[in-house]
Amino acid sequence: MNISSIELIEIRLPLVHFFETSFGRTTERRIILACVRDADGTEGWGECTAGEGPFYSEEWTETGWATLRDFLAPMVVGRETENAAAIDDLMKKVRGHRMAKAAIETACWDLEARRAGLPLWRHLGGVQREILCGVSIGIQDSPKELVDKIEKELVDGYQRIKIKIKPGWDLDIVRQVRDRFPEINLMVDANSAYTLSDVPLLRTLDQYGLMMIEQPLAHEDVFDHAELQKQITTPVCLDESVRCAEDAKHAIEIGACRIVNVKLGRVGGHQQAMRVESVCREQGIPVWCGGMLESGIGRAHNIAMATLAGFTLPGDVSASSRYWKEDIIEPAVTVSAHGTIAAPEQPGIGFEVNRARIDRLTVRQELIKV
Repeated sequence: MNISSIELIEIRLPLVHFFETSFGRTTERRIILACVRDADGTEGWGECTAGEGPFYSEEWTETGWATLRDFLAPMVVGRETENAAAIDDLMKKVRGHRMAKAAIETACWDLEARRAGLPLWRHLGGVQREILCGVSIGIQDSPKELVDKIEKELVDGYQRIKIKIKPGWDLDIVRQVRDRFPEINLMVDANSAYTLSDVPLLRTLDQYGLMMIEQPLAHEDVFDHAELQKQITTPVCLDESVRCAEDAKHAIEIGACRIVNVKLGRVGGHQQAMRVESVCREQGIPVWCGGMLESGIGRAHNIAMATLAGFTLPGDVSASSRYWKEDIIEPAVTVSAHGTIAAPEQPGIGFEVNRARIDRLTVRQELIKV
């Protein structure tokens, strides 16, 4: 594999409805896309999933743009590698910046799969023809609005409901949701909003039969999560704390979690995601695909990753229409009536990139070439 150019594109994509977590409220996504090309002109597309500010992680749109333009893209363009799996090694001198790295790395996997005439999910070693789908519902303006949204998502067939919680929007909200929907697969995501001093509150959640509580404590912690897991029966799921396979291994060894959320951007791309999935699967720890309000390009990569054998729980990969009035891929991602997405059979990510729409949404772009 030899990448002759990398085009960076920032688009602004308005959400159809605001999405709120303990970090704040998002109404529009600033998304960096990476289009890699080889000497024959074959393209591959990837997405940097960093947020608009350094809240989920230290990465955000501006650091992603500068790091991609000034460091990562020049490290990859014009360099010969055996395959897409080796792209990560070209960028290893840069510490961290996994979301920026994933934009290039996943694009190279897309390109390689297209050249091979294979769907990306098969090229990655996926085994599931359909993936299980859940939804992530942000903090709403009222409990009634939350319940109404859940009702709609259940009608649409989603197999699992995740709700965001934070101090002041937690126990009473979970109680109201569980009273209204006693049988659904329900989980909560705290996005690091609590500490060990909140163990009594978190232990109270045990009575509501939750699938898991996701990342309740500090974003880089495993030790306090291990202490918490000893004191509650609800499975702890780690998100932000797991940035590589070694993190997953250590967290599992000390009992910090019983479930792991895998996000392509957080771990740095497909090669690292496969390593995390393998470690968890070997230890009997289920994984699922987390979401970062991706456009259709990032969503297509998530679908491919979620076909790996270890992804046994419904993830956050949902229909394009839940987020965007018009996506940047064709066809848009849709979910079946029984809450699944079929893995596409077309080469690469399996969707056509709508370049005309991307161009209309573009606010800046840069071409790095040999």
